[in-house]
Amino acid sequence: MNRENKMAQLALFKKECKSFFSQIYHDTEKILVFGEGNVNSPMVLVGEAPGEQETIKQRPFVGKAGKNLEEFLDILELEREDIYITNVVKFRPFKKNEKTGRLSNRPPTREEIDLSRVWLIKELTIIEPKVVVSLGNTALKTLSGRRDIKIGDVHGNPFDIEIGDKGYVTSLFPLYHPASIIYRRELKAIYEEDLKKLKAYMDSLV
Repeated sequence: MNRENKMAQLALFKKECKSFFSQIYHDTEKILVFGEGNVNSPMVLVGEAPGEQETIKQRPFVGKAGKNLEEFLDILELEREDIYITNVVKFRPFKKNEKTGRLSNRPPTREEIDLSRVWLIKELTIIEPKVVVSLGNTALKTLSGRRDIKIGDVHGNPFDIEIGDKGYVTSLFPLYHPASIIYRRELKAIYEEDLKKLKAYMDSLV
């Protein structure tokens, strides 16, 4: 599928996705943050969900997540414009502090993930990447369709997955979520080594 067709399909996808979630969450407005980037990229990067800055700027992977992305791209010797970036859940999952009224991020619920999965699959069938890179357990479980799978067991080791009903097969390359490195410094070296493996893997596909 050429770029023009993909862009047209993505425009329709966004319209249908907005309509779907406005009906599901009709009592609360959900600000959707859609994927962006090179629609002909052989690689799609999939995170968990947008945070505060992503919701404000209507772009995935900005703010703290954007800094993590810069390191990711540096090791792969890529620019942001070279790849397509999206999230499993397209709206910010948050909780409200009753005392202060402040909102803070929380992990998406299983219901939010299940409702979002079909839209992620639709998005990927339009882009048709050779490799889908999952960041963290939520993206890994959603893309693999396996609730029992753990990032600690499969990180840095690609395996084939089937996307959608038409049997479109692509490679899933699992990575730790960059944010997890902040809390577990011992993962830093593992994450960087996995990125080098990913670069070698992408180079082998050229």
